[in-house]
Amino acid sequence: MGKGSNVQKAQAARERNQKKMGKSDEERKAASAKAKQDASAFMCKICRQTFMVNAKPSLLYLHVTAKHDDKKDDPVACFDSLIGFDPADPDGKKKTATAAAGPVKPKKTKKKDDGDLLSLLDAGLKKGKKKK
Repeated sequence: MGKGSNVQKAQAARERNQKKMGKSDEERKAASAKAKQDASAFMCKICRQTFMVNAKPSLLYLHVTAKHDDKKDDPVACFDSLIGFDPADPDGKKKTATAAAGPVKPKKTKKKDDGDLLSLLDAGLKKGKKKK
């Protein structure tokens, strides 16, 4: 069998050359714009320090307590995203655990009928093993 047509070879060569060339100018500009936007996703209103888009509220609150100790009682003065933040539960695990659990429902218990249970046991005991 052959190794492929000339069309396939030419297409493979084109793809290899594109990889060598790297990104185009448009792709570079778009990537840098996205990186800048992600880097300055959270900005402190007081000192203008920026935080990445993946910064957790606990990290933002840590900034408030470390840099702006007087604003510790009102962290929203630094970051709007800290509305409803609970310093006692920084990762929000207690809040989600109670919300997921919901109201506790009592388990339904089946009433056992002793007459049926005894009759089933008697039937099983009488049958015994089969002889060959």
